[in-house]
Amino acid sequence: MNLSFFDQFMSPHLLGIPLILISLLFPALLLPSPHNRWITNRTSTLQSWFIYMITKQLMIPLNKKGHKWALILSSLMIFLLSINLLGLLPYTFTPTTQLSMNLALAFPLWLATLLTGLRNQPSTSLGHLLPEGTPTPLIPALIMIETTSLLIRPLALGVRLTANLTAGHLLIQLISTATAVLFSIMPAISALTACVLLLLTILEVAVAMI
Repeated sequence: MNLSFFDQFMSPHLLGIPLILISLLFPALLLPSPHNRWITNRTSTLQSWFIYMITKQLMIPLNKKGHKWALILSSLMIFLLSINLLGLLPYTFTPTTQLSMNLALAFPLWLATLLTGLRNQPSTSLGHLLPEGTPTPLIPALIMIETTSLLIRPLALGVRLTANLTAGHLLIQLISTATAVLFSIMPAISALTACVLLLLTILEVAVAMI
C-alpha cells in the first residue's frame, strides 16, 4: 500500500515513451501563437495581462541593464507555474517533484547569476563572502563558510523545493484516501477530513504559485 502512494512521483511511460516530455511541452500549448489574423479575445487579453504583471514584478528590482533577462525569467516563471498547477489535478504528473529537473534548472541559473555578478560588480559580489565588521581572527573561517554556503545553495534549495512538493502531494493523497475510506464507516469524520483536505489543497495551490 505504501508503494502505491509513492508511485505518483515516478515518471509514467506509455509504449516506452516517457510522458514527462508531454507534460513539459503542454504548458506551451496553452499560450496561443500570434499571427496576422489573430483577433484579441478575453483569454488572450488575460494571458497578456498576466505575463505583463509577472514581468513587471520581476524587473522592478533590476536596473535597465538587467531587463535583458526579462524573456527567460518570465518564460521560466510561467512554465513552472503552469506545470505546478497542472500537477495538482487528479491523475497527473508533476515534473518539479523530480530532483533531476529542479537541479537542472537551478544550477545553470545559479551559475549565470554568479558569473554575471562577478563580471559586472566583482568587488560587491566578493564582499558578500565577508560580512562587514567581522573580527580579524574570524575572517578566514567566515570566508570558507560563506563560500561553502554559496556553492551548495542550488543543491540545498533544489532539495528543499522537491521535498516540499513531494510532501504536499503525498499528504493530499493520504488524506483523500482516508476521506474515501471513512465515508461509509464514519461520515462525520469523513466530512471533517474533507474540510482538512480542502484547506490543504488551497495551501498546495499557494505553494505551487510561490
